[in-house]
Amino acid sequence: MVVLVTGGTRGIGKACTRAFCERGERTYFFYRSASSETVREIERETGAIGMRVDVADREAVRQGIDRIIEREGRLDVLVNNAGVAKIGLFTDMTEAEYRALRGTNLDGTVFCAQRAAEQMVKQHSGRIVNIGSMWGKTGASCEVAYSATKAGVRGLTMALAKELGPSGVTVNCVEPGVIDTDMNRALDAATRAELCDETPLCRLGKPEEVAAAVLFFASEAAGFVTGQILGVDGGFAV
Repeated sequence: MVVLVTGGTRGIGKACTRAFCERGERTYFFYRSASSETVREIERETGAIGMRVDVADREAVRQGIDRIIEREGRLDVLVNNAGVAKIGLFTDMTEAEYRALRGTNLDGTVFCAQRAAEQMVKQHSGRIVNIGSMWGKTGASCEVAYSATKAGVRGLTMALAKELGPSGVTVNCVEPGVIDTDMNRALDAATRAELCDETPLCRLGKPEEVAAAVLFFASEAAGFVTGQILGVDGGFAV
C-alpha cells in the first residue's frame, strides 16, 4: 500500500507516518518548514520518504503527488493532516492571517484530495482520510477562522464521499480534541488544566490515538465506511 501523509513531521502527522511504516506500508510525507535534520531523522527512524511541499500551493501539490505516482505507480491512502492554528479575537484578525489559515487547512486539503482522487478513480480504489478538529463541529471562541476552515473539512468529507463512492474510493474524517502536541504544549499550564477538566476522560489525547483512528479508516475493515466523522476527543464535543 502506498500512503501519503501531509504535515508529517510533527504531532499527529508524525504519529500517522510512524504507524503506517510500522505496518510495512510504503509511506511518504509532505512537509513545509521542518529542518533538514528533522526530516532526515524521521526518514531514518521510520523508512518514510519526506518531500518539501506547501499544500497551499496547488501546483506544488500536483507535482509532489505526480512524483509519488511516477515512482510507485499508484496511491492508495491520502491523510490530509497539514494544518495551522491562530488564537486571537476575530475582530483583530488580518486578511493575511485568515488567508494563511484557509490556505493550509482548507485549500490544502482540497488540492491534495483533488489530485489523489484523480489517481484513485483510475485505480477504482483508495482511501482519503481528512484530519479535522472538534472545533469544526462546536466552534471555538478566539479561533473563529480555524473553526471555519475545519468545518469546511467536515463538509468536504461528506460531499466528496458521495461523489467518489461509485469509484470505490472512501472519504472519512477524524476530528481530534485537545491532543498533546507541540501546538498545545505552547498553552499555559492553567489553560491546559482547564481543557483537561472539560474533557470527560480528564486528560489530553495522544497523537498515537488519533493515528489509530486514521489506520482504521485506511484499513480493509473500513471498506464499507465512508462519509463518516469520528471524534477522537475524550468526549469533549459530546
